Amino acid sequence: MKNFLVSFCLLFLILAIFTPISIGQLTPSESRILFQVQKLLEYPGALQGWTNWTNFCYLPPTPSLKVVCTNNRLTELTVIGNKSSPSHSPKPVSGNFVISQQTLSKSFSIDSFFTLLTKLSNLKVLSLVSLGLWGPLPAKINRFWSLEELNISSNFIYGEIPTSLSSMKNLRSIVLADNLFNGSVPDLKSLAALEELNLGNNHLGPGFPSLGNSLVSIILRNNSMRSEIPPTLRNFDLLQKLDISSNKFVGPIPAFVFSLPSIQYLILAHNQLSGALSNNATCNGKLQVVDISQNLLIGKLPSCILSKSLNRTVLDSWNCLSSGKSKYQHPYSFCHKEALAVKPPAKTQEQESKIKLGLLLGVIGGVVCAAAVIGLLILVIIKRAGQRNREDKFDRSMVEKISVRSSPNPNIDARRVPQMMRLPTLGLPPYRVFTLEEIDDATDNFDATNLMGEGSQGQVYKGWLRDGLLVQVKCVKLKQKQLPQNLNQSMEALSKLRHRHLVSLLGHCTVTYQDHPTTASTVFIVLENISNGSLVDHLTDWRKKEWLKWPQRMAVTIGIARGVQFLHTGVAPGIFGNNLKIENILLDESVSAKISNYNLPLPFQIGSESPLNGQSISSSKPHLNSAEAEKEDIYQLGIILLQVLTGRLIKSASELDELKIQLEKGLIEGPSKLRGVIDPSIQGSFAYQSLKTAVEITVNCLSRDPSKRPSIDNVLWNLQYSIQVQEGWTSSGNLSAQM
Repeated sequence: MKNFLVSFCLLFLILAIFTPISIGQLTPSESRILFQVQKLLEYPGALQGWTNWTNFCYLPPTPSLKVVCTNNRLTELTVIGNKSSPSHSPKPVSGNFVISQQTLSKSFSIDSFFTLLTKLSNLKVLSLVSLGLWGPLPAKINRFWSLEELNISSNFIYGEIPTSLSSMKNLRSIVLADNLFNGSVPDLKSLAALEELNLGNNHLGPGFPSLGNSLVSIILRNNSMRSEIPPTLRNFDLLQKLDISSNKFVGPIPAFVFSLPSIQYLILAHNQLSGALSNNATCNGKLQVVDISQNLLIGKLPSCILSKSLNRTVLDSWNCLSSGKSKYQHPYSFCHKEALAVKPPAKTQEQESKIKLGLLLGVIGGVVCAAAVIGLLILVIIKRAGQRNREDKFDRSMVEKISVRSSPNPNIDARRVPQMMRLPTLGLPPYRVFTLEEIDDATDNFDATNLMGEGSQGQVYKGWLRDGLLVQVKCVKLKQKQLPQNLNQSMEALSKLRHRHLVSLLGHCTVTYQDHPTTASTVFIVLENISNGSLVDHLTDWRKKEWLKWPQRMAVTIGIARGVQFLHTGVAPGIFGNNLKIENILLDESVSAKISNYNLPLPFQIGSESPLNGQSISSSKPHLNSAEAEKEDIYQLGIILLQVLTGRLIKSASELDELKIQLEKGLIEGPSKLRGVIDPSIQGSFAYQSLKTAVEITVNCLSRDPSKRPSIDNVLWNLQYSIQVQEGWTSSGNLSAQM
């Protein structure tokens, strides 16, 4: 007995020493910090429900809140609010920062807030998105000595980016997008581990930042940068995405940017890049998207960019290119004259020297020169401000971000490039676990009057949550007793299906067997309710159809494509075989598209008595593999696009083939033929090139050969380009002449 006790004690000691503690009770000091954070952030929805008994280390992750503990210390804090960002908020009349309903109150102190946060010294991931933070970012942020990911995007943080950021050697991702930062970007070359940098939608400039060559994604779009593309970029062997659009970059485009070893997305649009592209330029075979539109380029595109053997999207309109369609290019004189005007002149320094010399010649001459310089500066500032406003308005319709499907470098974590899948959930209530009492209360004990329907997707009830939100409740009865861990994994996968262009899941409730309280028998899935009708209703009801002109239809199709893109690339593994039909496209009160009845990933078995039992659970065509199901989704999306374009609901395969042939003939025979196929109710509301682009991608989606159908990223790019062209013609006043 004595030997047994000795052996037991030794075993217990060994286990205590060598067993790592990955999750536990957060230390009292860090728990107090979280409660203070909740107070300073003025109790956002993501942080509601915390009490003195909350064990933060065991909080289930949601799309708006994630808390991760390691060895009883906080190592990740992600909080995503629902406040608008500066780019989606009304501009103040004075041009200065103004506290509003989208920001935290006047009592908020960003200095006090980060002083508190930096006490969480073990943090590796900090994401504070759309919370209304305002004020200059404190230099003390470098006290996060362990931080690897910093995301404070979509807030109202202004002033310069502190130089102390360059001392945070562990940083792998910096996302400061959609704020009010200005001034120069500090030297970040010392951050050898940095893989992602997103500074888009600020007022940073004028120089290109100094960066290390380990970066995979660089996003600087929509800032105030005015310099040449630096030659040091040729050493960025890992760079997959470069987006410097909507700035004032000047000079030629270096040939090496097209052949960087890992480059996939090259976005240089809306700058003042000039000169001719090198005819000898080579292109990386991985290059998927090249956008050089709205610059001052002349000559011809390199043959490698125009190669039709690759599935590559190339946007080159509104330059002075001889290889582009002249209808959508400026005359050569335009680019030559404008390039001379924007080229950084050495002459300016000579002029400044002359002015200084003039000042030395006499007080009167100096005063006159100074007054002239001040007057010119005022005129330039006014002109640039007006031009900036026009460009901002024109660029509003562009894609927010591009999904990078995979990284060719196995050492790069795909989560770092880029972080965009959290933002589409903005505006949705947090995902939560409901009690059976709440489900009964919402549906009035499943009263028959609340039954909305019963079909292949299940028995669906209408319900009202206690906060007044109208929802739908689906019932899933399990065929076998489901083990808790398997069910939790399944529901974790479902909780990620939240996107503004999907009928999103809001939560679930599990019911256990009475004789086996640890195993589940039924799952109730709570979804948002969309009550504004379907896309079919809007295309067939003449009153609603009258409102759906060309720009509105393009906005709807872009929403559908974004929803499909999220299903394909926004969750892992991707969800394919989504039974995309026009009657499954719902429109909310703002006429934004929401995909319903998509493929719910339910790995557990469904009972035969369950209304969810049916082929639509896994796929409309369950025999297809993932690659085939992905291309099937693209084909079905093409059918929806075809119906939106023609205004005709397709009821047979022969009707589909006939309409497709008519569109193909219209593309070949010219504008009058193509207009004859399009819905008459939208005549006069579209620019022809916008229509033509949408028709081309629709025809490609309907290719009989699945391998020739485009990816969802390609579809989305073309639809966005179509609406960009539409807005460009509308704002230029030339639309009426191009119908």
